[in-house]
Amino acid sequence: MDFALSARGQEYAARMWDFMREEVFPAEPVWADHLRTHGEHAYPPVMEDLKASARSRGLWNLFHPEVGGLTHTEYAAVAEITGWSPVIAPEAINCQAPDTGNMETLLLFATPEQRRTWLEPLLEGSIRSAYAMTEPDVASSDATNIELEIRREDEEYVLDGRKWWITGAADERCTLFIVMGRTDPSAAPQRRHSMVLVERDTPGMHIVRHLPIFGYQDQHGHSELRFENCRVPASALLGAEGDGFTIAQARLGPGRVHHAMRAIGMAERALALMVARARSRTAFGGPLIDQGVIQAHIADSRIAIDQARLLVQQCAWKLDTGPVKDAITQISEIKVAAPAAACTVIDKAIEVHGGAGVSDDTPLAYFAAWARVLRIVDGPDAVHRRTIARRELRRTPPYVG
Repeated sequence: MDFALSARGQEYAARMWDFMREEVFPAEPVWADHLRTHGEHAYPPVMEDLKASARSRGLWNLFHPEVGGLTHTEYAAVAEITGWSPVIAPEAINCQAPDTGNMETLLLFATPEQRRTWLEPLLEGSIRSAYAMTEPDVASSDATNIELEIRREDEEYVLDGRKWWITGAADERCTLFIVMGRTDPSAAPQRRHSMVLVERDTPGMHIVRHLPIFGYQDQHGHSELRFENCRVPASALLGAEGDGFTIAQARLGPGRVHHAMRAIGMAERALALMVARARSRTAFGGPLIDQGVIQAHIADSRIAIDQARLLVQQCAWKLDTGPVKDAITQISEIKVAAPAAACTVIDKAIEVHGGAGVSDDTPLAYFAAWARVLRIVDGPDAVHRRTIARRELRRTPPYVG
């Protein structure tokens, strides 16, 4: 296994760093000022400027080999860089969740007409989308628990039920919802569910509220939805009836690489801030940087980041060289390891910053909130540990005794 970044990967990473330093980091205060003035879910116009610049730089839709031309390993390096500014940078290059997963889903399962209607504008960055699976009344980490009802009536499907933590719904640019629900309660557990495409203004779909994350309201929102006699045409079915579980699993593999690498990018920025803070502050008769405990924080953070990155690179390499099923263990491993490493590093950086670390004067408080959330979304740590353990229990070791 050679994880050295290819010449093409190095070129795109360098191009991304130029974009970050020249435009993305300077846009952060502009973005924040607009939200303070116009509301938490307003859309800062600076994003359109960033998107236009990203396209001119050739930094657009890099998340998928068939679309952007990069391998998973090459894109992983770009995704890490975007993690240094996780609110702005991914969307600026049209590589933001949940749209990347939704675009991959449409690539794999949509009809030609569905692709024309939804995939093309998503690839253009002219609309946003949401993925509605999680529900408040069941343990949604087990997708076979999903209860929202989807029933066929003549040439329509009718949806009734509740969803929550639906990312993107607060942004009016979010015009497409991919909704998972139960179509056949009597079928085998993994054939009970289907997915349908629901337009934003469809009668019967109600946005109830936008849920905060540790007190933070994201611009795009994480929302609760209610479906009451919500009717869509039969042509809105994604794939075939009963394919819901299969579709849900198919969209998660590469996306978890993206999440993991962005988490590592957040950790790298936290470490950089930690070092800068320690160099600039004096306590107990000397610079903080000379304190043994601070040096231990820095060393432990570097070890945690490098370990997590190597694990993600191995996973990306396996996705590049074989089918997704051969990387199942690694996908679960990185989903546990990368956010945990980020949480650890960010916490140490907050400690070094003191009161500034828990304020909005640095990105560390938001990073801490989002890194913790990453240990729940796309399957909580416990579910992934269960997957890893079950596969380990099936493995025959070369020697016991």
